[in-house]
This record gives sequence, C-alpha cells and structure tokens, in this order.
Amino acid sequence: NLGNSAGNYTAEQFQEDFPQFFTGLGESLLPRTMLDEFIRQANAAIQPDKWLDGWRYAAGLYTAHYATLYLKTYAPSSETPGQAAATGALVASAKLGQDSVTYDTDALTKATEDWGDLNATQYGQLLATKARLVGMGGSYVL
Repeated sequence: NLGNSAGNYTAEQFQEDFPQFFTGLGESLLPRTMLDEFIRQANAAIQPDKWLDGWRYAAGLYTAHYATLYLKTYAPSSETPGQAAATGALVASAKLGQDSVTYDTDALTKATEDWGDLNATQYGQLLATKARLVGMGGSYVL
C-alpha cells in the first residue's frame, strides 16, 4: 500500500462525468453538503499515486456509489418516525399482482463479496473490480 496522496476531485468534475446526478438546470439531486462529503471521502480514499490515469474515473465511481446509496434512502420529509425509518429499508423482492422480478447477482458480486457496501450499486461494483486490478502488484522478471 504505497502512496499517501490526496485527490482534488471536484463537484464540477463529478457533474461533467456523471450528469445523471444533476437536473437539466445543473442542480445536484443531493443536498450540496452530502455531495461535498462524498467528494471529500473520495479524495481521501482514492489516491492518485496508486490509481494513476484511472484516478478521476475511480473518484467519480466512489462519489456516484455513495450518492446512489444516499438517494435510495432520500425523502424530502417524513410525517412519522415509521416513515423516516422506512427510508432505510431494503427490499428483497418485488411483486405486483401475479408478476414478480428476481435478479441473480451472484456472478457480479462473487469476486468482490468481501468488499462491503460496494456491491450495493453498479458504480460500487465497477469501483471494486477496478480496485482489484489497481491492488495487484507489478511483476518482477529475472
């Protein structure tokens, strides 16, 4: 784990790289304080001297992952404590009448099953996959 540099990813770069998190008018779908926090965390966690040319993409994936998790639980307000608590509930399956949907994500998550919440979004899965490659050491040939 060589390296200890901090990144300088910005909200402007995130908007350019991941416009789906912004309205057509350029407003963030997240409260600015949360967006800034996720970017701050990305700059601390995704070190440029380890990621080299892939650093900006990795910092964006990190930010997009946590923005997605936040938005999954977001509600502008709640009328009762129960409603507030329900914003963090996980749905295991969905059924409407006789129709239901089931996703088999085992193949996607098997290689990164010990990577915590990164399996919770496609952004996190991409980041974990890239991180495995970054974490592989170089070769030494005699």
